[in-house]
Amino acid sequence: MARGLWASKSVAEYFSKFTSVVKVCDAPKEPSPVTASNYRQLAEGFLPAPEPPEKNGFNPKATIPFGVTTDHLYESMKDFTGFVEFVDTQLRAQEMARFEDILMAANFSSLVGEFMSRTIPKHCKTVVKNNRFNGHPDILPAGKYPNDSVRRAGIDGIEIRASRYLKSWQAHKAEDMWLMMFVFQSGRLNPKVTEQVGFKFLIVAGGLLTKADWPARRSETGHTMTEESVTTTAAQRMMSNWIYKCKELR
Repeated sequence: MARGLWASKSVAEYFSKFTSVVKVCDAPKEPSPVTASNYRQLAEGFLPAPEPPEKNGFNPKATIPFGVTTDHLYESMKDFTGFVEFVDTQLRAQEMARFEDILMAANFSSLVGEFMSRTIPKHCKTVVKNNRFNGHPDILPAGKYPNDSVRRAGIDGIEIRASRYLKSWQAHKAEDMWLMMFVFQSGRLNPKVTEQVGFKFLIVAGGLLTKADWPARRSETGHTMTEESVTTTAAQRMMSNWIYKCKELR
């Protein structure tokens, strides 16, 4: 029984043809390679694209310590928007979601802050990244601490934070610090944002804060929360020393 198809050499011929068809059907679609000629086309096909900082959006009267200037910040912010565009373009070539949509919102905010704390010293040689794990502040004066590493230096440096919000700025620990806050919009959709927009820096502000500017919030159990929000008065003081504003907020 079962003659014909399963007879002698026809079995091998059939099996060979069948597996060849399956391999072709199951083969993943070859992603579009990113080249110099199609880079812009892929980026534009993934709109809205990140917007670079505006050169005329910086405040020449802003006070920034340790030799950091608005030119250094402009280059660092431009590096980040270029980084996001590059990553998004690569993801677009693979037909994947945008970088901002892949990461959790809190993780993306942490990424912005970490990127800036590592990039500012690249453009400003009077400061360095604090190499201590969980060390504060994020940026230290160059050449002052062994191995550019210190656990706590208080106001002897710049703490970098990033937020999607224009208020309720938070830190992991209430302490004296010179805080620089990067406020941005991301393209991430949520119940309050139904239209996708590209990444964009909205405001950069900075100022000297004390422990009194970070009143601890308490949970329902009465325990102190691990993060504190800067007071409204302190935020207003930082905004009086605004460093950058996009054109919509100037």
